[in-house]
Amino acid sequence: MTDTSRLKSTVYVGGLENAVTAPILHAAFLPFGEIADISLPKPEAPSSTDLHRGFGYIEFELPEDAKEAIDNMDQSELYGRVIKVAAAKPQKDSTEGLGSKTAVWQQEGWLAKHAVSDEDRLAAEQARTTTEAGEDDPMQGLEGLDVAGPSAK
Repeated sequence: MTDTSRLKSTVYVGGLENAVTAPILHAAFLPFGEIADISLPKPEAPSSTDLHRGFGYIEFELPEDAKEAIDNMDQSELYGRVIKVAAAKPQKDSTEGLGSKTAVWQQEGWLAKHAVSDEDRLAAEQARTTTEAGEDDPMQGLEGLDVAGPSAK
């Protein structure tokens, strides 16, 4: 299965009660189709006694099953809590974007995404010279006015 088809077949389940386990999620989501994998990320703190971080991912065999699960289970109740079920988003690369350990302008894709083309640079330069020359400036000649509106006599 390719990464894109795996992503389309995976749903995010948030707002889970601490007592919810992988077998419980399996039983709750099995009516919507064959489940390939269930992942409940563990807390990062080693001293934590929680089984998971309050969310998990369920990968179905077919993308249609994942959509069916989202349609039927979003905002439903599981173990006394309303759960959020949505399509899973791709995992962010820890070396890119906000939260990475390198500056955004040093990242490989940043410059290509935010670089200004020669055409845009030329258009900006023409706009700057037009405003410096004073052409078509509707505010020209209003510098001396200190009161707005008609003058009181």
